[in-house]
Amino acid sequence: MGTQESDERTDTTAAGGTGRRALLGAAVLGAGGTVLGLGGTARAAEARPGASRRGGGRGLESLPVPTVIGHRGASGYRPEHTFGAYDLALDLGADIVEAGDLVPTRDGHLVCRHEPEIGGTTDVADHPEFAGRERTKLLDGVSVTGWFTEDFTLAELKRLRAVERIPANRPHNTLYDGRWGIPTFEEVLRWQNEQTRKRGKQVWIYPELKHPTYFRKLGLGTEELLARLLRKHGKDKRNSPVIIQSFEPTSIRRMSRLVGNPLAVLLSGANSRPWDFVENGDPRKVADLITPKGLREIASYAQGIGPTLDLVIPRDAAGKLTGPTTLVRDAHRAGLILHPYTMRNENPFLPADFRRGGDPDAYGDVFGAFRAYFATGIDGVFTDHPDTGLLAREDFVNG
Repeated sequence: MGTQESDERTDTTAAGGTGRRALLGAAVLGAGGTVLGLGGTARAAEARPGASRRGGGRGLESLPVPTVIGHRGASGYRPEHTFGAYDLALDLGADIVEAGDLVPTRDGHLVCRHEPEIGGTTDVADHPEFAGRERTKLLDGVSVTGWFTEDFTLAELKRLRAVERIPANRPHNTLYDGRWGIPTFEEVLRWQNEQTRKRGKQVWIYPELKHPTYFRKLGLGTEELLARLLRKHGKDKRNSPVIIQSFEPTSIRRMSRLVGNPLAVLLSGANSRPWDFVENGDPRKVADLITPKGLREIASYAQGIGPTLDLVIPRDAAGKLTGPTTLVRDAHRAGLILHPYTMRNENPFLPADFRRGGDPDAYGDVFGAFRAYFATGIDGVFTDHPDTGLLAREDFVNG
């Protein structure tokens, strides 16, 4: 997840929504407003949220709920979007790994980086041969200076090494600076197969298409590049263990015509506008997309949403949690699941009422924060610390 996150990040044709929504639908309405869980288990989300559910199918119904998603791997412990972070996320028990914020190279390969600008996540600045590649570009309306993946071939990017993106908050992660390179998404797909065989259970991944409108204007259609790779590896089907997400609804709608995978629309702050809406002259904001009408429209081509946690429970002026919104209920009524982002252990990233001690970067009461969010009935959550998320789920489900 990218610049759209609060802590960092018009085609109307429906295509193939019902079948994939049934697959991904951790919460679809049954008679009398009861929420039907995965595997056919009925529950009322408000009355008994967070119940673990397992079914016999191959899709997401085979996963526990709330689902714990390793955000860019186990990025609380290793530099994000490296095989070190991805491996550790699985070792810690993550149900799904967000393996891939996908950005293209100049020669049309998809690689896994937080943003197309790689100055903060690689050692590119230490390579004198690439000093002349530094540029200032307008990325989704924001002036950004640095080195951009689209100005490098894959072979050139393979000369770089990954580093910790937020060393001030995670100095312990800098121990691993330079240890891993930049993965391609094709390498991630092969890694997924290898880890599935090694661990004896299906490994799920959750790639994100980053800034697809920006790249399309550069002649790099990332949706088509992704679809081609998924088809090549036989992972473009309704039950394929690959969920695709993007902050641009138009991109997800395009993907719904290209592949059969489950799809999710990411949602930033209520007053923000998806960049594809800005480019297309669509005046709507995220606030319009999270109304019952907006959610029904999303459900016509996607199966889930990934809202910022503040859309689930807003914070007051002091940064403390207030009461939950109706988003969980409204999304479930539209047949959508919710995988909000992002839970982190460190104080600066937690609501003010869950921060502890005088050290701004020490761990806070993250278990209390997880409990508050799980109680809303969300279907899963992205977290930099999958082990913490799993313990919090165990406490919540068994409590």
